[in-house]
Amino acid sequence: MIETNIENTSHTSALVAQPLREVERDGVRYTILGTAHVSQASVDAVHAQIAAHTFDAVAIELCESRYQSMRDPDALAKLDLIRVIREGKTGLVAANLALAGYQRRLSEQLGVEPGAEMKAAWQLAEANNTPVWRIDRDVATTLKRTSAAVGFWDRMMLMSGVIASLIVDDEVDKEDIERLKEGDMLESTFGEFARKRESLYRALIAERDEFMAATLRSQADAANQSVKHVLVVIGAGHLAGLSQHLQADQEPPTQIQQRLTSLPPSKPWGTWITLVLTALVLGGFAYAFSKGVDIGGAVLLQWVLVTGSLGAVGCAVAGGHPLSILGAFVASPVTPLHPALASGTVSALIELWVRKPTVADFHLLRDDVGSVAGWWRNRVSRVLLNFFLTSMGTAIGVYVAGWQMIKALF
Repeated sequence: MIETNIENTSHTSALVAQPLREVERDGVRYTILGTAHVSQASVDAVHAQIAAHTFDAVAIELCESRYQSMRDPDALAKLDLIRVIREGKTGLVAANLALAGYQRRLSEQLGVEPGAEMKAAWQLAEANNTPVWRIDRDVATTLKRTSAAVGFWDRMMLMSGVIASLIVDDEVDKEDIERLKEGDMLESTFGEFARKRESLYRALIAERDEFMAATLRSQADAANQSVKHVLVVIGAGHLAGLSQHLQADQEPPTQIQQRLTSLPPSKPWGTWITLVLTALVLGGFAYAFSKGVDIGGAVLLQWVLVTGSLGAVGCAVAGGHPLSILGAFVASPVTPLHPALASGTVSALIELWVRKPTVADFHLLRDDVGSVAGWWRNRVSRVLLNFFLTSMGTAIGVYVAGWQMIKALF
């Protein structure tokens, strides 16, 4: 590793206190600038580096989807909500909105747009006709691998971190801001829980260090020796890990990328739980009717009322339209028996049909998700709330009604 002598530049003041490392690998010199995602000083440091040196490429800590989202603030307006719901991507969209809301609060509180140094890096590179490398792993892959890395209860805790980011509109804690200056946006979004779980830390941070180092090597190989000096702009929390991997990794970069983007096979226990639950419910009904039509009818009516009512309550809390609430009531009792008729999906699709989001809803989505009231005011985010809260109400109803069925029969 080569130490950087920043005193010899004419932009020393902008680089003071900015962590900086240089690594040479396979004939390419990488100047790695560690930044704070919420600091004007980091923006100034990017300007200073590009003004003081000639780079053959500029690499930034963004994946293609986050890069396009930052380039086009209205990208959320292109969401196909029907496709999102049908393909089961509501969780991913909610996580992205949580990140957007968190960034919005930071921007309002600090007066600096989170990721402004990344934006400055690609804008200055484009102005100089310098290639821009997006080296981070796709955020969807990161979230899926993060979810797969933990057990059921840890996954629920992780979701609670997302939900907290969705609905809390207080100022961001000063400790979180200081941590963000040294860490990572995704890690901060998921809160303290992410920092206490090694499995989460690996998926959110360590794997991305390794992936970004591999991407740098891959991009340099693809440039066929035309690139000799690269400026790498990354969060300070990735500086040590990325530098180490860039120096030491011997595994071919394409193999590393494939290994860190592959998704583990879905666990069969989810299917088995659904099958067992369906068998128990149907078995309970059969046993109830075997004891008499009156008993069977009472158990069936109780099941419909409890699951339907709690599913409808969840939809109502989400601000659902009366037709959406009715749809939740009808679908909730059959959700455990036929997952394709999941109450959250049914109610959300009805809500989307009855209250079709306007162009303004899509354009205001990024601003609205920064506050609690905005989630209920915006028709796009309200559809997502409808899906989650209806599903939650139905799940509670299934357990309550199931317990009541057991007590009634035994």
